[in-house]
Amino acid sequence: MMTRTVPAAGIQPASAEDTRAVFAGLLAFNQAASGDALDDQPVNRVIHDAAGQVVAGIAADVCGGWLMVHALWVDDARRGEGLGQALLADAEQQARTLGAHAVTLDTFSWQAEGFYLKQGYEVFGRLQAFPPGHQRLYLRKPL
Repeated sequence: MMTRTVPAAGIQPASAEDTRAVFAGLLAFNQAASGDALDDQPVNRVIHDAAGQVVAGIAADVCGGWLMVHALWVDDARRGEGLGQALLADAEQQARTLGAHAVTLDTFSWQAEGFYLKQGYEVFGRLQAFPPGHQRLYLRKPL
């Protein structure tokens, strides 16, 4: 077994440019293996109030045939009005249009597990003690 050593420069903190280079390298590797199947197609939506302030929004993208929800937020004062449900349903419809067959997302135990279960999602994984005393939940839903 050949042992490789770290270059003389050693491991260093990455700059923003270095980090972009890492992601670009990984993207090139993935594209060589999968073509454009992993290209991200954004599905970002917001709801403004009468004054033009953002009161709710979803940040997501379609990648590999999946809608990947990164964030869904509703202002505390507007919760219970159906804004989150409307945003999620809209994103799911946009994802179908873009060819997605399923959705995945994660949330924390103090956030919205019940909300997502009511929308037809199922938990497929839990990380215990993330952070300590809580869980990180991974959910999915077929479209």
